[in-house]
Amino acid sequence: MPTLPTSPVTAEPNRPPSGAAAALPEGFGVALDEGTSLWAGDRVATGGSPWKVVRMGAAAVPLLGELRAAGKRGVVFGSPLGRALARQLLDHGFARPVPPPVSGPHDVTVVVPAYGRPDELELTLKAVRGLPVVVVDDASPDPEPLRRLAETYGARLVRHAVNRGPAAARDTGLRTVSTAFTAFVDSDCRPEPGWLDALMPHFADPKVAVVAPRIVPDTVSGRLLARYEAARSALDMGERPALVRPGAKLGFVPSATLVVRNAALGAPAFDAALRLGEDVDFVWRTADLGWHVRYQPEARVVHTPRLDPKAWAKRRHEYGTSAPDLENRHPGRLVPARPSAWNLATLGLVTYRRPVSAAVSVAVTTYLLRRSLAGTSDDWKLSAAIVAKGVTADAAALGHALRREWWPLGLVCLAASPRSRLARAACAAMLTPIAYEWATRRPAVDPLRYTALRLMEDVSYGSGVTAAAWRARTLAPLLPRVRMPFPKRAKS
Repeated sequence: MPTLPTSPVTAEPNRPPSGAAAALPEGFGVALDEGTSLWAGDRVATGGSPWKVVRMGAAAVPLLGELRAAGKRGVVFGSPLGRALARQLLDHGFARPVPPPVSGPHDVTVVVPAYGRPDELELTLKAVRGLPVVVVDDASPDPEPLRRLAETYGARLVRHAVNRGPAAARDTGLRTVSTAFTAFVDSDCRPEPGWLDALMPHFADPKVAVVAPRIVPDTVSGRLLARYEAARSALDMGERPALVRPGAKLGFVPSATLVVRNAALGAPAFDAALRLGEDVDFVWRTADLGWHVRYQPEARVVHTPRLDPKAWAKRRHEYGTSAPDLENRHPGRLVPARPSAWNLATLGLVTYRRPVSAAVSVAVTTYLLRRSLAGTSDDWKLSAAIVAKGVTADAAALGHALRREWWPLGLVCLAASPRSRLARAACAAMLTPIAYEWATRRPAVDPLRYTALRLMEDVSYGSGVTAAAWRARTLAPLLPRVRMPFPKRAKS
């Protein structure tokens, strides 16, 4: 079994190892990610995090063939070339890790930020029993129940004199940790048995700094909102493992439960000035340094959802209010849509029933893209697939923005759809992804109410964005960024 390295928290965040120090250990396997497609006899790959098109060297072709044939079970490469390829595929998100198991006990301390809710805290402490635990009481009005619970379950208790928020509470707990890894577990979360056995093997990759489990709601209640949450919780990142980074399909993971490599973190690790959105900021800063943040849904954590409709909508609104602060720290990353000018032209022509002109627009785009892919046997087919994907993705992104950041305009489109062709096209962009989501997930909610709740959720979040942007006197979180078809030539 591989051993996991130990090192203390540093004052400044470290960069991940490079060169030989970043090599995968023996026995560490990889499998092609589900989103990766191979073209032109395995010489071209599409996919990754973020999505991209990459030409593969001739030496990599037989190794990629092995990966394709192996499927989900993956391949452990023994040759230097194979291990180097595995490293590159993991770094770009074309492959997912298949690490060898690491059995416990694990060198992990659990940090639980808490504010009141002793009943929830007790369930959390029961779920992590057997591990060293630090409970950080973030100035609960009545501290005595939390003190008694910490004593009962053998947890160390640290108390803030004033309420400072979850980011500060996590950092306070982190400063007390002497183990190599820390698991941040919110007081309304209960990890299921075996959660660490599923997460810890990923740290055998020396470039992994954070691994997140899947967080699913406790939906014992049969109420409508509970059934909706079971299908679409704001904390549930889905069934597929992923490399998490800005611009990727999975751009962040919630901090409700995270396991981190302490040596990768700075002190403080979280930005205490952020009461909301601190998890997004933390993940993005970690990824920007070159570390890997991984999502591993095989590990599951149950959390208690808010099922009161007002509290549910208010929380979504609060999530949206973090947008200006995040935009200030990470300029350009919260742009609501980044459509291509070519795709906008195509969508406009389709909207106004100009099929021939739309076909010409698609053909020109395909031809221009093909020129950059010339020399591959599938260049036309690949170019057409990329263009189709781009048009579909941009339409969905515009619909998403109309439901969220541009929600007032989206509501106008819904109202005007009987009279306006453009409004009907906008409504189709807004509602088609919801219909597809319902059809693929098959929630225990009828389509009409599912759509209504989905729209309510998006408008609640979007109203938070617009309200916070108004208070901050900024339009940055609301403005799209149109990608031009031809890059500017650099001046000599």
